[in-house]
Amino acid sequence: MIINTGGRTDTVQYYTKWLLKRFEEGYVYSRNPLFPNKVTRYELTPDKVDCVQFCSKNYEPILFDLPKIISRFPTYFHYTITAYGRDIEPRVPSIEKSMETLKKLSAIVGKQRLSWRYDPVLLTEKYTIQSHTETFEKMAAELAPYVDRCIFSFVEMYKKLETNMPELIPLTDTDKDVLARSFGEIAEKHGLYIQTCGTNGEYSQYGIHPSGCMTLEMVGKANGITFRNLKHKGMRQGCHCIESRDIGAYDTCMNGCKYCYANKNPEKAFGNYRYHDSDSPILLGHLKETDEVQQGLQKSFLNKGDVFTQQRLE
Repeated sequence: MIINTGGRTDTVQYYTKWLLKRFEEGYVYSRNPLFPNKVTRYELTPDKVDCVQFCSKNYEPILFDLPKIISRFPTYFHYTITAYGRDIEPRVPSIEKSMETLKKLSAIVGKQRLSWRYDPVLLTEKYTIQSHTETFEKMAAELAPYVDRCIFSFVEMYKKLETNMPELIPLTDTDKDVLARSFGEIAEKHGLYIQTCGTNGEYSQYGIHPSGCMTLEMVGKANGITFRNLKHKGMRQGCHCIESRDIGAYDTCMNGCKYCYANKNPEKAFGNYRYHDSDSPILLGHLKETDEVQQGLQKSFLNKGDVFTQQRLE
């Protein structure tokens, strides 16, 4: 199975100590967001986890300790760096700082395990098609030597964006086409592999590959392992990724990004942080007497002959 550490919250940036302790102790509890009294336990051991997927907007807090994890598990890292400032992403480091941290991360984990995410792409009066093109050009020129690929997607118009981002200008099909063509040309210029993720639209004519951001092919190639030929079910509509299990919790990320789908509002995330205990096996609070705990099904996707599978059988 694939463990996801960053789909529901930026665990790496705000819950680093907790995350490291979970891998040290070898297990974690995850609360069901729809049925809060149902809790699943996952073993965080090499014999149960095929790959650990990371996604963050700031890897600085975990850089020193990452070798403890990458030496034991296959891993893949997504680093989100966009064109936006603190008006859109209040607690995200600057573009310059983020790019420097990405270079440090690349030196530790290797470029083959690292993707640069430029998403979501959205428009406002400040962040125009021209400004996106100019910023993407500068970033691609600097980051191309340090990453395996660039993944981008266009913003999804969740209903709450109408409240959180009234300044948002809806993207037309023409807008998307113009942006995709620009990104494709820039990526080709800098020798950067570029793909979409969960985005409706066909842009292969601009050298943009349609794919999932976390496929078994990507993980296997990055880590030198092989998987069975399984169909990717996806995590949501339009997604081509292999299924994973997220160990985080919604409404806990304090980056405050206005486009965020995982937070109802930034204030709630700050309020929930009060219940975090880095020594607890669950991200928020502790297990309750009324909780129903079950052992998660951790079925391997690896080929039977793979070295990691052989270690499980010994």
